[in-house]
Amino acid sequence: MDKLRVFIGWDSREDIAYQVARRSLIRHASVPVEVTPIKLDTLVEDGIYTREIDPLASTEFTYSRFLVPHLAGYEGWALFVDCDFLFFGDVADLGRYMDPDKAVACVQHDYTPKETTKMDGVQQTVYPRKNWSSFMLFNCAHPSTRQLTVEKVNTESGAYLHRMQWAKDDEIGSIPETWNWLDGWSAKPAQGRPAAVHYTSGGPWFEAWQDVSYAGEWHAEADAWRAEA
Repeated sequence: MDKLRVFIGWDSREDIAYQVARRSLIRHASVPVEVTPIKLDTLVEDGIYTREIDPLASTEFTYSRFLVPHLAGYEGWALFVDCDFLFFGDVADLGRYMDPDKAVACVQHDYTPKETTKMDGVQQTVYPRKNWSSFMLFNCAHPSTRQLTVEKVNTESGAYLHRMQWAKDDEIGSIPETWNWLDGWSAKPAQGRPAAVHYTSGGPWFEAWQDVSYAGEWHAEADAWRAEA
């Protein structure tokens, strides 16, 4: 892999989470990475995103994440990741999961959240393949991925999008859990750290969530970003 295009979901309530995800991803990468925030306001202004506001959507990028193949010109590979991540791994290692026969690759959790609400009081929803879409390696030129047109992303159901019904089951590649390690759910690694920690229920940028795994490392990354800003 010579370089990687990365799209990170951005939420106006969680800018610091985005900044930490971006900085930690770039800092550990051994290849050039081009990081683009998925900002809902920008997509609306550009006339790309036209869905009505969904009261059940937990973030501003709940649906817009599926515009990544379009934003990448339906060419090559592109990574989407939620903003509530902390990276310790080198994203160049994801190259081994870029199977040309797959439309997308992700960590295929069998996950049921323990909490009924998320970090900011938003209702926690339970559905099949939950969290699969929080870290997606898109094969943007694949025929099934090309099904994610602007029109479909704006009109199809959440189930169609998040359960990856736009791809056949055998077109969904598997990535090891270390790349979408769910805090409070995934087992601690026997040694070292996960490649990517996902604070899916609550992160250290919320006062009530300071006892999460790797909170010290998250704060160190946040402090380093503030010093550079």
